[in-house]
Amino acid sequence: MNPASGVLLSLAYICGLLLTASLDLATRSVSWQELGVLILGIFVLGIVGAIAIPRFWRTGPKPRLWLAAGLVGAIAPLYFQARVLQPTSNDISQFVRSTNGTVQEQVVTVQGIVQNLPRLTRSSKGQFWLEVKQLNEVESSNQAGVTSKGVTGKLYVTVPLLQATGIYPGQNIAVTGVLYKPKPASNPGDFDFRAYLAREGTFAGFSGRQVSESEEQQARRWGRWVLQQRILRSQVLWLGSPAGALVSSMVLGSRAVDIPYDIRDQFIKSGLAHTLAASGTQTSLILGFVLVLTKRLSVKAQLAFGTIALGIFVALTGLQASVLRAAIMGFGALLALVTQRKVKPLGSLLVAATGLLIFNPLWIWDLGFQLSFLATLGLLVTVPPLTKRLDWLPPAITSLITIPLAAALWTLPLQLHVFGMVAPYSTAANIICAPLIALISLGGIISALAALISPVIGSALAWLLNYPTQLLMALVGFFNRLPGSSVAVGTISLLPLLLIYGLIGISSTRKKLQRHWWMVVLVALSLIAFPLWQTKAAQYRVTVLAAAQEQVLIIQDHGQVTLLNSGEEDTARFTVLPFLQKQGVNQIDWAIALDSQPRLRSGWLQMLESLPVKEFYDSADSLPASANTQGKDAIASSSAIANAVQSQQGDYQSVSVGQTLSVGSTPIELINAQPAVLQLKIQEQMWLLLGEVQPDIQKQLAKTNNLRQIQVLLWTGEPLIPDLLAVLQPKFAIASSSKTVDLDTAQLLRKAKIPLYWTGRDGAIQWTPNGGFETTLEATNNDASLL
Repeated sequence: MNPASGVLLSLAYICGLLLTASLDLATRSVSWQELGVLILGIFVLGIVGAIAIPRFWRTGPKPRLWLAAGLVGAIAPLYFQARVLQPTSNDISQFVRSTNGTVQEQVVTVQGIVQNLPRLTRSSKGQFWLEVKQLNEVESSNQAGVTSKGVTGKLYVTVPLLQATGIYPGQNIAVTGVLYKPKPASNPGDFDFRAYLAREGTFAGFSGRQVSESEEQQARRWGRWVLQQRILRSQVLWLGSPAGALVSSMVLGSRAVDIPYDIRDQFIKSGLAHTLAASGTQTSLILGFVLVLTKRLSVKAQLAFGTIALGIFVALTGLQASVLRAAIMGFGALLALVTQRKVKPLGSLLVAATGLLIFNPLWIWDLGFQLSFLATLGLLVTVPPLTKRLDWLPPAITSLITIPLAAALWTLPLQLHVFGMVAPYSTAANIICAPLIALISLGGIISALAALISPVIGSALAWLLNYPTQLLMALVGFFNRLPGSSVAVGTISLLPLLLIYGLIGISSTRKKLQRHWWMVVLVALSLIAFPLWQTKAAQYRVTVLAAAQEQVLIIQDHGQVTLLNSGEEDTARFTVLPFLQKQGVNQIDWAIALDSQPRLRSGWLQMLESLPVKEFYDSADSLPASANTQGKDAIASSSAIANAVQSQQGDYQSVSVGQTLSVGSTPIELINAQPAVLQLKIQEQMWLLLGEVQPDIQKQLAKTNNLRQIQVLLWTGEPLIPDLLAVLQPKFAIASSSKTVDLDTAQLLRKAKIPLYWTGRDGAIQWTPNGGFETTLEATNNDASLL
């Protein structure tokens, strides 16, 4: 086949896989009609290309090749859907009990085979994948009876850390705990746990409480994991932690090594996350080392030793997309040595990507695969023109500059599309840290090979990397402490993303554009900045986030941001901060702390570590010091919050009952401090926020003249008395509760024809002046689902 034909067919296949995004095939079931429309549309594009393109590109591919490309592109979504795993009739997920859409918590025992070594989660639990074989349930009618069922499927299992000790891949175990269905992302910016599990072919999770060894015959304690653990223990022995774990991760990849989350977060924030993933850097070092050692041997011997080295590396790290891509590229370079032909790197990269996506088409939506592919493409396409421009520098220094710069240039747009964050010093950090990364990676590989023979020798060699590793971690910390080390610019949409990549690709191959590189940069920045600026300037939106037990409300008022409540520390870290970062928020203009429970206020310190607050209002200071233990604790926590705000040059104030705050264009009045009762005037609409208000306090509020008729009621989902609803007469009601909504209250609202939104069912609720209310999750508004 002509190489150009292969390139066109490969591109058609990859584009066909990318078009599956329109149906979200990886995370939901679609009808044959939807899939048929997509396939037919792709094939029609092939027919149009076969007719129209040869008329303008006479030296290009023939019409039949365009037809073939259309056919390949049309087959890609069909193949993708065929490879997406769906739960079978006896899949373990089918046995999650629920009533009216609400999952019942029932303790069961599952038996199966462990698929991987347990990993440490952020909540300090052990996590592993379990291939299930049997489910044991206690009959509700007879607590002494146990029903055993043969089941299939894979479970995402978390257990207490002590229970995870000693578990190894291939082991038959029984785990007692609770089955649950994974939840989709309830808030914009949240991690989509259900989609993640679906891509792994898993449709249920298991919260384990106790692990016991199954009575079935156990597998032998042998496998790749034994070698990985031998290397890890050897390198940690004399290097200690986290330095030893960091070196092992640079050799084996972060999937094989548990790095402390604080170290991992530091590398991610500085733009050095690729350091923790065994991929192209390690592959090039391995091949370079082998070729140096075998330079006096024949070319065929070099090919043999290089292939063996790549095979050992892939076997140790596992079937990771980035490793396989790098190994295939490296093998292509080695093969070129034997055939005495010049390597075509772009063709090799395309062959590697196509081969990997045939092996597993779901990798097309793996972010690690995408970033790895783009970084490699940047090295192949952009490094040569950059090197020519910097030819006045020594070659070693030129490569230190051009390689990180090209990789950053090609990965930045995708990072903005997914995360909306920029690390301004990442390129400088990569340039400065590149020699250390190469030294540690190469030394770690030599130490790992020695550890397979003698752990003591491996430890001794790893110890020599102590100072370079400590220096690398110190540099990462230094860059993260610099002002503006992480900037939220907001996520960019798909169209600007494609335009930017097209601009980068054309400018990398066209010398005329390379001479006017500053114009290319200006246009690319405009494609990013102008839409984001226009959105912020015109945006007015109120968002009620779906949190566990907290009422978290965010007002975005033409670029100014008001935050009511932070929630717990995990809520602030995994819900509030990701939402604000994807909105391009780098400062909170007004923050109001209403919760008096210290646990529900703990997120403020987490928020203040990441975002400065211009003005902070705290209602806890208005409580009497002798109110109760909870009130005293809340007042005590205010001191830490006040110090954090003032250290940022912010203004900390206490707010008292009856006080009205002028927060941008939104007047806010505190009616009651504990529990919180707050009135907000949002775009000529009155909103009322009710905390956990007991019925006796509700009666008092209904009798006073402080409350007015409102348009929107935001409350915790607890029971509301009819008298209070009669006084308020809301037009809409929002229940911020992750568990349930009081059914009697829901029926009262239904009788009054008041639409009810519930964060536990609908996800985050957003309101805009023109669009009204929108929910994050699709839901059916019925009282049964509120049970």
